[in-house]
Amino acid sequence: MPRGRPVQSTNRQNIVELLYFLGEGYGYDLWKQYIKVFPRCTMRSIHYHLKKGLQTGEFIIKEIKKESGNYSWGTSVEKVYYALGPHAKPKGDDRVRKVIRKSV
Repeated sequence: MPRGRPVQSTNRQNIVELLYFLGEGYGYDLWKQYIKVFPRCTMRSIHYHLKKGLQTGEFIIKEIKKESGNYSWGTSVEKVYYALGPHAKPKGDDRVRKVIRKSV
């Protein structure tokens, strides 16, 4: 048995399913969709798995947008949009498809 933590993650696979139906999304938006379908998790966990998915090739950065607005931390925000990478293996979960259809 190999040492260390397994590379697979249920949370990351759930994010893969979300991106399969959404096409692309940024961290906060993915978290809002995630908690509609799957058991609650923290936004920090979603961001961790997005970064880890970049390393494993499950996600790619599609684009980075800077938007202006009146936020509590300042006047601008940087949104990193993610999409499925070459190593993502979506299964096409029906639960996700139904929730995405309702929200669109």
